[in-house]
Amino acid sequence: MWGIFLKKVEKESLLKSFFLFFFSQSLLIGALFFIDYQKEIQTLDEQIFSQMRICSFDLQCKEYGIDFVPKDEHELYKLYKNHNELHSYFTIPNSQNNYLKIYLKKSRYNAKVDTLKQSLLLQFLLLEIIIALLSFGFALYALSPLRNALRLTEEFIKDILHDFNTPLSTLRLNISMLKSKFGETTQIKRIENSIANILNLQSNLRSYLNSHVSQKEQFELYDFLQERVNLISSNYKTIHFSMEPMNVKLFTNKDAFSRIIDNLLSNAAKYNKNNGTVNIRYKENTLIIEDSGKGIKNPKRIFERFYKEQERGIGIGLHIVKKLCEELKIKIAVESQIGKGTLFYLNLTGVKYGSF
Repeated sequence: MWGIFLKKVEKESLLKSFFLFFFSQSLLIGALFFIDYQKEIQTLDEQIFSQMRICSFDLQCKEYGIDFVPKDEHELYKLYKNHNELHSYFTIPNSQNNYLKIYLKKSRYNAKVDTLKQSLLLQFLLLEIIIALLSFGFALYALSPLRNALRLTEEFIKDILHDFNTPLSTLRLNISMLKSKFGETTQIKRIENSIANILNLQSNLRSYLNSHVSQKEQFELYDFLQERVNLISSNYKTIHFSMEPMNVKLFTNKDAFSRIIDNLLSNAAKYNKNNGTVNIRYKENTLIIEDSGKGIKNPKRIFERFYKEQERGIGIGLHIVKKLCEELKIKIAVESQIGKGTLFYLNLTGVKYGSF
């Protein structure tokens, strides 16, 4: 059974398969119809000429005009076309000086051609509808293996994430016992940081796998940010968080948006200097998170998978942030200077309540 919602990669594959099949078949059908149109025009001209020949015998043709013209270099029994008419010349029995000219006004000819075009166009449109349906069926069929592979991969990752819980709980319990026995040592602190990185990775992956663009809700941005700041600032006592007032409502997937904000705020605090600052403000539909931290050497690369400039972390958090922003239609950008700090820009036009 096909699910109600398609992920971004599935939609992209579906549309590409559909348009590839649809346009290739449409070009082929279009070429065939053009050839058929040329043949129909030729057949129409032959019918008109045949009717003119019959008319030259009995002159009983209401649709055609009749005239007598002096003999000159006109070729007999040939259909001529110009801007005003279609005509042909025939001999007149016992006449040495004149030819019989039978003609059809161009307006009447154009009316016949228009009728022919309308008939062929209707046939072409009907075939296009059939091709579109076949293309969609073909695209769904082609997407099926990819969709099944994605589902199996997601289920496998979810199983692994679930299985992380038991060893992580054991590690945290044993770390607590070691701290009570030996105190806060450098080795224990490193182990705690590694466990925190694994937990953060687990949360990011789970949020990315479970988020659906269609699962949206309305909420106040300021209240939401205040809640996230209170949660994260409790782990960074030496960092000062400040936030300017903002009266903005969002309508988006709250869980996925939480993962974006939590990653950016925790990074702003984690890689900050002692007694550093993190400032949050909203300006022109853009949420700005600014820190006074170490800065980033290569801002253009920070969203690459596994890229990192610090020993801490594994370089996947901001990559997931980028993917989540794409899912939620949020434009993210970054500016940074070494030794001065970093600014992240989140353009919220696509998720701002009332803007769509």
